[in-house]
Amino acid sequence: MREKSHVSMEQCICLVCGAVYDTGAILLDRRLRASMKRHTVTGWGLCEEHQRLFDEGYVALIECDPQKSSVYANRLKPDEAHRTGRVAHLKRNVFASVFNVAIKQHQSCVFVEPGVIEKLEAASAGKD
Repeated sequence: MREKSHVSMEQCICLVCGAVYDTGAILLDRRLRASMKRHTVTGWGLCEEHQRLFDEGYVALIECDPQKSSVYANRLKPDEAHRTGRVAHLKRNVFASVFNVAIKQHQSCVFVEPGVIEKLEAASAGKD
């Protein structure tokens, strides 16, 4: 069914896992034109699972390949990041001590180069 309507259900893409999820919002074309599909992706956010982890104080580390990603002025946009599929979660205070960098309270994730997550896993395995 490819018919368009003047209403649509909003969806976002999870920054961490890339899953498309429903936000529960309904979009309306103010001119009441049949311009929208049944679902409309409006941007980035966190799926239910990753929102829960963020609320519990975790920061997601998302491994990206810098050679295949588009980096401008030391910034990497989510849609230009070439994700490798590896993700780790660190408590916010642990992140700050390990990387010696303060992270903004509203920031839910960071992109890291290949090998960073492996080093963290090796360091945590050595402590057990």
